[in-house]
Parts: sequence; structure tokens; C-alpha cells
Amino acid sequence: MDNTFRNTSLNLEFFAKEIRLSLLEQLYNRGFGHYGGSLSIVEVLAVVYGKWIRNTVGKPNINEDDWFILSKGHGGPALYSVLALQGYISKNSLLTLNDNGTMLPSHPDKNLTPGIQMTTGSLGQGVSVAVGLAKGIKGDGKDARVFTIVGDGELNEGQCWEAISFAAHHKLDNLIIFVDNNKRQLDGLTVDISNPFDFVEKMTAFGCDAQEVAGNDVNLIDAAIAKAYATPGKPHIIILDTIKGQGVSYLENLFDNHHLRPTQADEDAIKEAIAILRKQTGKDEIGGCEHD
Repeated sequence: MDNTFRNTSLNLEFFAKEIRLSLLEQLYNRGFGHYGGSLSIVEVLAVVYGKWIRNTVGKPNINEDDWFILSKGHGGPALYSVLALQGYISKNSLLTLNDNGTMLPSHPDKNLTPGIQMTTGSLGQGVSVAVGLAKGIKGDGKDARVFTIVGDGELNEGQCWEAISFAAHHKLDNLIIFVDNNKRQLDGLTVDISNPFDFVEKMTAFGCDAQEVAGNDVNLIDAAIAKAYATPGKPHIIILDTIKGQGVSYLENLFDNHHLRPTQADEDAIKEAIAILRKQTGKDEIGGCEHD
């Protein structure tokens, strides 16, 4: 097994563009998929995997490696793009998303995909497991860290709040929970379905270290993580102010973009976004070929 840690301190803005391009190509090739909530987590994935996480290819060692759990499992295609760009899986495997027998199902499955550390899909369960991992690691006196991303709509689930309360009680400062506050969920606007009110106030009241940053700015996300680790004794909650469909203006303005079966107009806009990102990153196609 390759034991090289992947915290390579990449150019985070460029890495985010690579992830977004790979994600769009992946979903465009599939013909449908979770565009909105995958695009809104691109920047945070770029920062976590581009700089902060210490992890090896293959199954992690709980005593040494950091853990990443995508609790909002429908964002799986974005995570697959990261894993392909960092060598956990082949780039060509992205073309098999959701195919019969694929190693890349719609939601992450640790038994199918190298680099996936927790099977997620049922919302709320991922953050609960992340809290349990953080508690076990701290109990063993190890310095591994746990990162997880939850959706704002996912926080409708009661078990999320039980987990957060548990984390605060046990002072799990080796845990960072990112909240993708893109303000929409499958059924509509989050504020209309179950008003979350002020996430920072709520998380602080629970006993957590909480802050909010622009979720499309890799430098602000990076600084927020550094600030979190400079605040010991509490679990860390970073609220990401994002837009569903982030980084593709057409999709940002498309209200029903949670799971998209593109119309011709949608396809044209996505193809245009892919072309722009290919030019910006020097990539020709999904395999990641550079221009000569």
C-alpha cells in the first residue's frame, strides 16, 4: 500500500477548478445526477484534501490516518473526482458512475471504492459515525483527526443534533463538521421546510466552536480550519455559506438543481462550463490530458 500522506498543499484554487471540471464531465457523461449539492462542496473538498487531511491510499489506520466522511452522501460524485485526482482511483473509472457493477455508485460505499472510509446515504448517519470515531481516537490518545460534511437540509434529522451534543459534551476538538449551507434541499428551500435559523448561534449554544465563512473561497475555508485548530477543547463547526450548483452560474440560477436530468438548454450550459474549465486548467478530456 502507498503510505504517502496526501496533504500536499496544492494550489487550492486550481485544485478546486480541477475538481469542478472532473465533476461536471463525470455527471455529463452519466447523463443525470446530483449536480447542485455536489458542486456546492467543491471548494471545501479542495481545501481538506489539498492541504489538511493526512491519509493514505487504501483503508486508513485509525491510529495514524485522518478520516473523512461525506455525511451528505448524494455529493459522492464530487468526492470521486477528488479521489481520482489524488490517485486513490483511476480517472477513467469516473466514466462508470452509476453503471451496473461500477465501483462508483451514486452514494459512497466503502466496500466498493478505495479511499471511501464510510458508506453514506441515509442522512444523519455519517455525522454520527464521525463523532464516534473522534471519541474513539481521543480515547486511544491518538492524534488522528476527523472531517465530515453535512448538508443544511440533512440537519433536519434529529440524530445530527444528538451527535453534536455528544461531541460537545466530550470536548472532541479533533472533529471538524462542515455544514454545506446551500439553502436548498430536495423538496425546496430549507428555510421553508424547516427553518434552521442561525447555525452559528445554535452550534455555539450546543457548546461547539462555530464560525461561518464563504463556502466558495478556498483561502477563507483554509483560514477557518487553522482558526478551528487554534481553539482547543471543543468540536469545531464551520458553516459554509454556499450556493447550490456553485461555480456554474447557469446551475446556480436553476432552482430545481438537486438531481438533474438535463434538458437541451441545461446540456448546452454544462458543456459551456466544461469548455471554460478545460481552458482554465489545460485539460482536454476526462482523463486529465494536458495540452501539448
